[in-house]
Amino acid sequence: MVKMKTIYLAGGCFWGIEEFFSRLDNILNTEVGYANGNTENPSYEEVCKDNTGFAETVKVEYDENKISLEFLLEKFFSVIDPTSLNQQAGDVGSQYRTGIYYIDVDDMKKILLFREKQAKLYQKPIVTEVLPLGNYYKAEEYHQKYLKKNPGGYCHIKF
Repeated sequence: MVKMKTIYLAGGCFWGIEEFFSRLDNILNTEVGYANGNTENPSYEEVCKDNTGFAETVKVEYDENKISLEFLLEKFFSVIDPTSLNQQAGDVGSQYRTGIYYIDVDDMKKILLFREKQAKLYQKPIVTEVLPLGNYYKAEEYHQKYLKKNPGGYCHIKF
């Protein structure tokens, strides 16, 4: 029986993060959008102005009976620089910050413990924020599964 869970991950340009997670076994669905900002129904153009407070984010739905949150976080940290503030590779701006946004309060302890363990592996402090999901808006359709539709499209992740 499937036990669906959801986590929201911000790690720079959402195209690459979405494609990366969509390739993992036992991921039920991925979707790109904008999380934890201060307006309603933002457009990509508004988010790119770097004044809405939103982060480009991937909604990841997974089967908790087959994959753990810790496993997903390990994979996430393998493709981001958690010590880089408001930047991942060539993407610069607060919309490209790294973040882990949870909807299940029980996930918070797991996430904070994971981040604490990861901090020992870096010389610089980890700046990946861990917050409850305040709000989330699905991105425009042309952003959904972007790298599947545009295999040669820009991506800061090396596949």
